[in-house]
Amino acid sequence: MRTIVDLPEHQIAALSALCEQEHISRTEAVRRAIDAYLARQQATPGTGFGSWEKAGKTVDGLAYERELRGEWDR
Repeated sequence: MRTIVDLPEHQIAALSALCEQEHISRTEAVRRAIDAYLARQQATPGTGFGSWEKAGKTVDGLAYERELRGEWDR
């Protein structure tokens, strides 16, 4: 599917230079950038309720907090 994106001149110039270095088209560079962005968004845990579990934390949150605050007494 075709999509039109307006970019400022400085981004177009930087993108063109990068594409020359990589020997790829601007279309391919944009596809790679979008793929990288989407992968990063999916790997980033959400915020809000339940994000502790999404972040892979296995320690009880309260115990973790107490351990961190325990450093203040040392």
